[in-house]
Amino acid sequence: MNDAYKRTVSIASAPNLRDLGGIPIENGNIKRGLLYRSASLSSLTDTDQGWFSTLGIGTVYDFRTAAEAVESPDRLPTGSDRISLDVLADASASIAASVGQLTTDPQAFVASLTDGQAEHLFEDSYRDFVRMPSALTAYRSFFLSLIDEDRHGAALFHCTTGKDRTGWAAASLLTLLGVNEADVYDDYLQTNTDLLPALEHVLQNAESHGVERETLMPVLGVRESYLAAAFEQMREQFGSINEYARDGLGLTSEQLHRLRTNLT
Repeated sequence: MNDAYKRTVSIASAPNLRDLGGIPIENGNIKRGLLYRSASLSSLTDTDQGWFSTLGIGTVYDFRTAAEAVESPDRLPTGSDRISLDVLADASASIAASVGQLTTDPQAFVASLTDGQAEHLFEDSYRDFVRMPSALTAYRSFFLSLIDEDRHGAALFHCTTGKDRTGWAAASLLTLLGVNEADVYDDYLQTNTDLLPALEHVLQNAESHGVERETLMPVLGVRESYLAAAFEQMREQFGSINEYARDGLGLTSEQLHRLRTNLT
């Protein structure tokens, strides 16, 4: 898939924002302008709210924890409704929900992330996105809301950096829609291009506290092994993506058909 740059939406205060439309499926492409993914919208400026409004986004799905959302609430323009879907509500701790600590205490955050520990923690978090009850509840609600006839406008989903909880939401949805594996990974890895430049201030802050930026790359970026861990958990626990949707998320064949019809 070589048109990822065409799907990226350049709004400075809304990093890692892109349209899932245009990604190819067997008999065409996912429809454009219906579904977007991004990082947190807590820094959306007044000026950029105007640009954001032109996307016609009526519903924003927030996968962050309650604590994350309270600390950095979304700044949405009038006409966009926010729905909280706490993927990690059942987790006592998760590295995916702790990235924000990099801005306050980077040394403490990276203290235990040596010798590949970061990669291991992220891979385990991605397994939680598949097996944790709160994650199953959140993603079920997300998919069902996408086919809710009372929902208006386009939809956007995000977490803090738009790469992990958001990454699995996108990857599982794209797979259910019939996107091939290579293109699913292409969209996932596009975060390394779209997000990292916006996190330069985080890297510089960490460096000012004696933390080498290379140490943070497994934390601030995404890696194939992270998403692979989620898919592996899905196959181990459910067998296939359709069985994950049916037995894990409780979606019916009719609901899956409507999801595919609405978006493709």
